[in-house]
Amino acid sequence: MKRIIGILFAIIVLVSCNSQKVYSDFDISYSKNGGPSPIYENLLIKANNAHYSFEGQGKKFKQDFKLTNEDLKKLDNVLSQNNFRRIQEDRKKLYDNVTTTINIKKGPNEGSKTDASLVMPNYKTNWNNILNAFQEIINNNVKKQ
Repeated sequence: MKRIIGILFAIIVLVSCNSQKVYSDFDISYSKNGGPSPIYENLLIKANNAHYSFEGQGKKFKQDFKLTNEDLKKLDNVLSQNNFRRIQEDRKKLYDNVTTTINIKKGPNEGSKTDASLVMPNYKTNWNNILNAFQEIINNNVKKQ
């Protein structure tokens, strides 16, 4: 009996650890969260596979989809053309603000940027172009219910 309980416990631990893998194993991540009425929006990309999740405003939604090589190349071009790695973040403190964070773990644009304290004014256009590229991927691939 103890052995059965031990095996069941091990299975539960393995399953619970594996369910969080999607949130840590990615090449590119886009997350938007916070605000007075909190929202949590995530787009995680690993190779051509994408995982999207949204929670807030009384809604909860998840969807997996595939991206084409052309979509990934277009995103990479937008990141390069807008100097993702050179974007400078402001250091002012902001509270109750919806924050967007982008993490790139592979390629020439590798880095992490956030607008948690806003982005320096001379990089605002570049940042908005990058945000629009991610939003375009979400709008073209996610079928919200």
